[in-house]
Amino acid sequence: MLTKYQVYGPVNDGGVILFKQVRDASQLDIDYTNSNVPPKALFFGQTETLFKFSLSPKVKIEAANMPNERVVIFGIRPCDAKSLSILDKVFKGDYEDPFYLAKRKNYVLVGLSCTRPGVNCFCTSFDKGPASTENVDVLLTDIGEKYYVEVNSDKGEELMGGFKNLFTSTKSKDEKIRKEVEEKAVRAITRSINIEGAVDKLDNLFENSFWKTIAMKCLTCGICTYLCPTCHCFDIQDESTLTKGARVRVWDSCMFPEYTCQASGYNPRPERMNRVRNRIYHKYNYYPKNYAMTACVGCGRCIDNCPVNIDVIDALNRVGVAGK
Repeated sequence: MLTKYQVYGPVNDGGVILFKQVRDASQLDIDYTNSNVPPKALFFGQTETLFKFSLSPKVKIEAANMPNERVVIFGIRPCDAKSLSILDKVFKGDYEDPFYLAKRKNYVLVGLSCTRPGVNCFCTSFDKGPASTENVDVLLTDIGEKYYVEVNSDKGEELMGGFKNLFTSTKSKDEKIRKEVEEKAVRAITRSINIEGAVDKLDNLFENSFWKTIAMKCLTCGICTYLCPTCHCFDIQDESTLTKGARVRVWDSCMFPEYTCQASGYNPRPERMNRVRNRIYHKYNYYPKNYAMTACVGCGRCIDNCPVNIDVIDALNRVGVAGK
């Protein structure tokens, strides 16, 4: 059955866990907490060619090939699967992005319940836990000597239909173990944000001096945005020689000082304080206002990987929004 699909899954590449194409199960590293690089990169590429062009003998534009491969994303965590539902609001918005939407249509998400959350995980703050089935086509939960399998969509049904000989009917004992595994994982999550009322509270904290305090140690390196599964800022550049080239889309970061610099030279966010504040407001204030959902899934990557230990949970707590 899998011969119909390309398979991508978590791979340990020199100590970095990221999603890559695999051709053998031995390449997979499913004993991971969360990938270092979020699987959003498979849907919204770090570098993506939009079209190619040539200037000689006359101007010619060649559209990039639209992705049409059928792909299984194996082992995606529920929090990262949820991040795609957040990105959907952007790429299905006023302008429908054909590259992203083609992948969403053709890719099947086989989720893997998180049984050992990281120290900075806080996914339960957003109503969904480490074994949520909501945003995956299939969810696998390790219950010891076997996996508890839950199919959640037509795409999941089609995929699993090719492996019927591998399944047995669930028993009450299996269901009980699955529930215990989930409850144990939930208890292991010790950090949280109470987002109730956060939008209104942040409306009144825009000029709080704390934003300048926290920004004093920010390096504007962009790690928090590049490794965030819901950040979606990009730049478009023309890469060319004298006679040919390509227009490419590349990841960008609102933490970079030139990000909002306008052609006139004016920059509405000239200081680090403006950019640090904007990143938090975008996730917990602007995005909820625009789409009625928080642009955060509680994966904890921004906390784990910040080189100067800026902690979004601590930041929101210290300005009186919520958390523990």
